[in-house]
Amino acid sequence: MSTHEPGPEDVTDAIVDGDRALVRGTAQAALRHRDFRVVWVGTFASNIGTWMQNVLLGAYGFTLTHSATYVAILFFAQLGPLLLLSTVGGVLADVLDRRRLLLACQIPQLAFSLVLALLVTSSHPDEVLLVLCVLVIGIANALGAPALSSILPTLVSKPDLPGAVSLQSVQMNLSRVIGPAIGAAIYAGVGAAPVFVLNAGTYLFAIVALLMIRYPAPTDTGRFHGLLSRLGDGFRVARHDPLVRRVLITLVTLSFFSIAFVGMMPVIAADNLDVAPRSVEYGVFYAVFGLGAACGAISVGTWFAGVAKARLVRPALIAFGLLLVALALVRSPAGGFVVAPVLGYAYFVVITSLSTVLQEHVDDAVRGRVLALWIMGFGGTVPLGVLVAGPVAQATSITLVLLIGAAFAVGLSAYADLRAVGAPS
Repeated sequence: MSTHEPGPEDVTDAIVDGDRALVRGTAQAALRHRDFRVVWVGTFASNIGTWMQNVLLGAYGFTLTHSATYVAILFFAQLGPLLLLSTVGGVLADVLDRRRLLLACQIPQLAFSLVLALLVTSSHPDEVLLVLCVLVIGIANALGAPALSSILPTLVSKPDLPGAVSLQSVQMNLSRVIGPAIGAAIYAGVGAAPVFVLNAGTYLFAIVALLMIRYPAPTDTGRFHGLLSRLGDGFRVARHDPLVRRVLITLVTLSFFSIAFVGMMPVIAADNLDVAPRSVEYGVFYAVFGLGAACGAISVGTWFAGVAKARLVRPALIAFGLLLVALALVRSPAGGFVVAPVLGYAYFVVITSLSTVLQEHVDDAVRGRVLALWIMGFGGTVPLGVLVAGPVAQATSITLVLLIGAAFAVGLSAYADLRAVGAPS
């Protein structure tokens, strides 16, 4: 796969804004690249619908069953395939036309979101069928996710890569703000089915954006040779590269032990904050968390643009752990609304800094396969942690789950010194 080479007009747009010079590597400079901007906007709109559905699934599952375990199973069906299939998606991202692969993965997600809407029109939907439908959507997402993570950095020039990575995180988290706020209002008013129908429609934004960009198809006809052996390439890179290895171990440990709270949001709201999962208030609670996370992501590409990203990881991890303790102990909606955005901010300073270090370091020839490990660690390990956290919360309390996660985050800060293994400082 050849990468996008910026032409003279792209270079000019990336550096100059009227008479004001832009700082290379910032989010603003990344947005000056036309193809990146088109894909970013299109997938942003699609992700708003995705987060409407993702958040409402947990709330709907808890309202339907009043079971933290069932919420955990639904969450695992959504994101668990990332743990199992990201390596396959990573290989496909490196041997196929990434744009066509992404287009092919959008269609089943659109179709089964409509099936999901049909299922929930019943007053007593089959709980197993709901999980299976969500699982199909999760599988399609897992196969396409490495392609999306791989295609966006190739749409900007290398000096603007940190800004592009920051904007990827911003997109994901702003969609967590807008999607839940819209979805919760619709769910509270007319039920879950219209939310899932609306999400299906938002996939069209991503499809149109991908069709608009200039992205050359691969010309190497022998790229499928040794396809099976390529499945382990990302692991081989991680084993031999100490920086990649430490980034991924930090991410996986944090995801499993400390980020399970994301999948347990309906339980936190209901048990600790006395907020009903089917309410506008719950949507606001999730949205302010996402707003904080978006601010954390954009700060890495703006306020901290001149700071080595490896320097941000350890203090942000400690702050995240302490704020997770605060979320565990708070017992009122007002307190939750105050803690959630600050927690989200620290959380995504950590994630965006780790992602930027990895994206700047990895070679494009193996980018899809290495980023597949990132997606396994970030997207796939979290639902595995949630799958464990659900029964633990059911047997003890959600507060204990949060406190365990906080302890691991603070302890992990001692290991997460990326400068010790070659990250720029």
